[in-house]
Amino acid sequence: MTVAQLHSVEVDGQTMSYREAGRGPALVLLHGFLCDARVWRQQLLHLSDQFRVVAWDAPGAGASSDPPDTFTTENYAHCLAEFLEAVGIAQAHLLGLSWGGILAQEFYRLYPQRVRSLVLADTYAGWRGSLPETACNERLSACLQDASAPAEALVAKFVPGVFTDAVPQQVRDEFSTIVSEFHPVGFRLMSLSSAEVDTRDLLSTVDVPTLLVWGDDDRRSPLFVAKQFHAAIPGAELAIVPNAGHLSNMEQPDLFNEHVRRFCLSA
Repeated sequence: MTVAQLHSVEVDGQTMSYREAGRGPALVLLHGFLCDARVWRQQLLHLSDQFRVVAWDAPGAGASSDPPDTFTTENYAHCLAEFLEAVGIAQAHLLGLSWGGILAQEFYRLYPQRVRSLVLADTYAGWRGSLPETACNERLSACLQDASAPAEALVAKFVPGVFTDAVPQQVRDEFSTIVSEFHPVGFRLMSLSSAEVDTRDLLSTVDVPTLLVWGDDDRRSPLFVAKQFHAAIPGAELAIVPNAGHLSNMEQPDLFNEHVRRFCLSA
């Protein structure tokens, strides 16, 4: 399977890895926890005909170095700003998936002038902002425990729940490989970030074009979360991807890419 070439830059003493393809308006892709830039293979491949597509490995993921244990969502957002400066991107269409969507919201809060548009995919207003308190606490406790589990156990526990039952085995295997190479530090920090953030106060203030893309069978961030976002963000568009779970970009890449392309070309 073809994956865009891996590059790296030094950002504030950390090695930041990323994959890049194409030329044109910048489209920056932010992955979720237990993921890295490889989850964007189909977007790097097929959207790079009209965009400069850049997918980073967040600190504590993929080929990037691990950040300090004190790293917060705000730290990640500042790090993203420095990364974008290092690769020469002043303003971008920002696409965040799951935890990456939480990061995209925090980045917009801190650097609104650097966001041309927002694409929030299968994400949350933080777990605190989107899920019942009990569910949030249980999810965080499980993730912190799982961060020290063997990779095979984490793959077996996590992978089945992010796809529909009909997902092709090739896609399941591709994601299983990515999860099996997770960073315990990054998983812990992104789990804490997901649980501690609540962006509900931000959503009504968003004044850039915003697209919400959601799998219709997302079991981690169900459609009621998408509808909360849709109601809260002025003028937001909601695109529901049929026959897709939490990783709608991997499970139904053609439909996902079609929505992103159309939206970003018009934003």
